Amino acid sequence: MKTFNKEELKELLLTQAPNALEEIFEEIHPVDILDALRDLEDDKYTILKKLPNWLVADIFEEMDEDEQQEALNIFSEIDQFKIINEMSSDEITDLLGNLEPDRVDRFLGNIDKEEAEEVKELLTYEEDTAGGIMATEFIAIKEEMTVIDTLGYLQATGLDAETVYYLYVLDSNEVLTGILSLRDLVTATFDTRISDIMTTSVKSIPVNMDQEEVANIFQKYGFQAMPVVDSLGEMLGVITFDDIIDIVREEDNEDIYRLGGLSEGEAVDGPVIDSVKSRLPWLLVNLVTAIIAGATVGLFSSTIDKLVILATFNPIIAGMGGNAGTQSLTLIVRGIALGELSKENAKRVFLKEVIAGLINGVAIGVVVAILGLIWANKPIFGLVVGVAMILNMSLATIVGYLVPVTLKKLNVDPALASAVFVTTFTDVCGFFFFLGLATMFLKYLM
Repeated sequence: MKTFNKEELKELLLTQAPNALEEIFEEIHPVDILDALRDLEDDKYTILKKLPNWLVADIFEEMDEDEQQEALNIFSEIDQFKIINEMSSDEITDLLGNLEPDRVDRFLGNIDKEEAEEVKELLTYEEDTAGGIMATEFIAIKEEMTVIDTLGYLQATGLDAETVYYLYVLDSNEVLTGILSLRDLVTATFDTRISDIMTTSVKSIPVNMDQEEVANIFQKYGFQAMPVVDSLGEMLGVITFDDIIDIVREEDNEDIYRLGGLSEGEAVDGPVIDSVKSRLPWLLVNLVTAIIAGATVGLFSSTIDKLVILATFNPIIAGMGGNAGTQSLTLIVRGIALGELSKENAKRVFLKEVIAGLINGVAIGVVVAILGLIWANKPIFGLVVGVAMILNMSLATIVGYLVPVTLKKLNVDPALASAVFVTTFTDVCGFFFFLGLATMFLKYLM
């Protein structure tokens, strides 16, 4: 099989006739074709219209949501129906989930009736649950079948399945009773019954489970695919590992954006107005917190007037507290997202954070105390700076733990507002500890 680099693919797309492209691209992964199309910019949609429907459908499945919508609109409605007919049920659901209800009805009325019913059912699930990401194309067999029966059934239906790595054994009520790997099937004799080689201990996913929890289960067990069941154990669909990779990337991006106070919809090369809408609300929130911190400093303005050196160390105390709080915050948000922080280990993790914050606070406090002593040439000033640093860094790690945990209990995404709260606490408390101590010992500092 010949391989092509991106430049060669771009040249083929620009110069070859549609029938020639169809034959060539049968052996090339759709994501490679999509990469080449993206580089062609203005020509990409003109070329996309020349490609066969099955290939366009494969390319669509590799696109992100906004790109799909833009590409879909270049085709006539008839061609749109043909393209969607070539896609898997979970991908159709993702695509239709972003369209207006009347347009969704038109699509469902013009695709295969059986698939339309499956898509309608998938659309009833929340998009960030197992039901929202599963595909309904899976291989279901009965335990009374033999290996030779199953192989014949696979030859007839396997091409339509989302995955053939695992075969799912269902009873007459569609309840999942066992699972069989393709390896176990092909290594057994033809007359062996499925009930003799299947595994009855099956790890399955509840249909309403959040997609983050689903991703954690896949990471824990390392399966290529997992079945999705309802409360009665009836098998509804299957989730494959490639779906999980997309979810992990999506969740990571969402957390990174939210920790930075951005909307996950903002693109690097997106319009200026999108960037403003994404950033301005959180900047206004940060302005409020900055005013609170500034007001705290204002309470001690008379002290700062008498001892100007305090202004030099003020941002150091607050900044180091913010850094310590962010470290703790990042660890805890990640632990919550991956399911590593639980009721069983919560107290132990909290105690660890307190001890770590205290040790780090003492270490940094000693260093800054020595620096303060040398700078002001007064041991008492070094003591004030050192104690303020210890207090703020210790508090910062506690707040870095408590804020995301509290937000999680309130059903608020811990990544959404944690950073703002932690920064506010460390700034306000850092200024209060340092300037408060300086005010108490002012007569010894003059």
